[in-house]
Amino acid sequence: MKKILAIMLVLSMALGLAACGGQKAPEKTKLTLWCIATESDANRPAYEQAIKAYQEKHPDIEIEWSAFENESYKPKLKAAMSDPDSLPDIFFTWSGAFLGDFAAADAALCLDEYYKPYASQLPEVMLQNSTYDGKHYAVPLTMNIVTLFANMNLLGQVGWDHVPETYEDLTACCDALVAAGIIPFGCAGKETWCVTEYLEPIIEKTIGYEQMNEIFAGRATWNEKGIEDSVAVFQEMINKGYFDPAGAGLGNDEVKAKFISGGTAFYQNGSWNCGEVNDAGDYFQVALFPVMDASRATYGQVIGGPNDALAVSSHSKNKELAAQAAFELGRDICHYGYLAGSGLPAWTPDYDTKDVKPLVAAVAEMVKNSEGMVLFGDNAMSGDPANIYLDYVSKVYGGEIDGAGFVAGLAKDLQ
Repeated sequence: MKKILAIMLVLSMALGLAACGGQKAPEKTKLTLWCIATESDANRPAYEQAIKAYQEKHPDIEIEWSAFENESYKPKLKAAMSDPDSLPDIFFTWSGAFLGDFAAADAALCLDEYYKPYASQLPEVMLQNSTYDGKHYAVPLTMNIVTLFANMNLLGQVGWDHVPETYEDLTACCDALVAAGIIPFGCAGKETWCVTEYLEPIIEKTIGYEQMNEIFAGRATWNEKGIEDSVAVFQEMINKGYFDPAGAGLGNDEVKAKFISGGTAFYQNGSWNCGEVNDAGDYFQVALFPVMDASRATYGQVIGGPNDALAVSSHSKNKELAAQAAFELGRDICHYGYLAGSGLPAWTPDYDTKDVKPLVAAVAEMVKNSEGMVLFGDNAMSGDPANIYLDYVSKVYGGEIDGAGFVAGLAKDLQ
């Protein structure tokens, strides 16, 4: 009897082990994510760290993410909006009218109920550019402004120990740089949004942020003498040799690399570049574009604001899970991005910030003292108007139209 019981026990254990060995591990829930954090993007490390932290905290969830180049991403995302089932669960978006189109098409999920647990960490003011009809449709990541970066080694070669603070001083500095064989600016003509980073600050510092906001919102006409004058100033800078002629055929990464390596003295682009520029040397400084018309604008008026965000597809099969993931990822992308220097925090830091990079701290002070903001034009306007606007900006940079043609064309096509 003892032998029989022993045999039965062994058989029972063997069958149990066989059953366990035959079981498959539970399948993970997959959430898809689209973004623009490509290998060369300043935000790439922040995404990698945030996604890794999320998956360690939620081992039953897999984030399958894809990164796309900036210019190709916009039409891809807009195309997906017309077929919402093709949208990923979570997608990077710009705020303003760009996201507004998704909210109006019911392609983006309202996140009001999911925001409540994070309200103490994410100030309501940071959601203003992603709020429509009083409802929140995205999770802010960072905020950024257009920043004038300067290589003080090159400026020092022509007698400047500070970034010029008036337009007269800026032109005097650029004239000296050109005479010394140093190219003042680089601008990526292959990516028109980079051209707006030069033209928009000139317009804002000429007509003021309030009027510029009204124009972008469609409540005021483009037929404004100050805008015509701004285009004339921009084109005069190009004609005087202030811009690298090779820039017309370059992308932003190439132009930025040329600036960092000493190929140009200035680079005007988003403050998300602070970390990369800061790490390249301690001889770089940041500033804002100078005032053009002091009767209408001030130095502290800036282009930018809370803009980068994560939205959730209203067609997601895992809406609640995706919404919660968007907030967790958004918080951590903000955290890691701020410490790396790729943006100012939209979320209130609850961690040690003593190691924030000097250029980031300098931009944070600019934002703290800012007197008005205008969201980037191609985000402040909805899809079709933004594309029309960018087309005219491209023609300005290429010398195909002048200031009169710019304002007349936009007034006709957008109003």
